[in-house]
Order: sequence, then structure tokens, then C-alpha cells
Amino acid sequence: ALAEEGDEAIRELADFVITVPRVDAIFSPVVNAVVLQLLAYYTAKERGCPIDFPRNLAKSVTVE
Repeated sequence: ALAEEGDEAIRELADFVITVPRVDAIFSPVVNAVVLQLLAYYTAKERGCPIDFPRNLAKSVTVE
């Protein structure tokens, strides 16, 4: 689960909790997106996935 600092109720509901800083509601999506992008990056890296060459990426988008 992804939770803000100080949210102790979520710990009873989830096995694993990623804590993010408490920010104004308008900035919350940005903070959460950064944390989740880093989670996806390091998970893919640990699994040995080709991070720089994802599957099904259109050739017109690829920059060499």
C-alpha cells in the first residue's frame, strides 16, 4: 500500500506499506507518481527486464 506519513490505520490492512511525505492535496499525485515510477524501475531492474528497450514500443518513439 502507498500511504502518507502518520497513516497508521493502513498498516493493519496491508502486508507492505510504502510511506510518502504528507503534502498538500494538489501535490499528492506528483509525489505518488514519482514513488511508484521508482518502484517500477527498480522492480524491473531487479527482474532483469530491458528497461531502456521495453516490449511493444513503437519504432517512431524510439530514439537512438
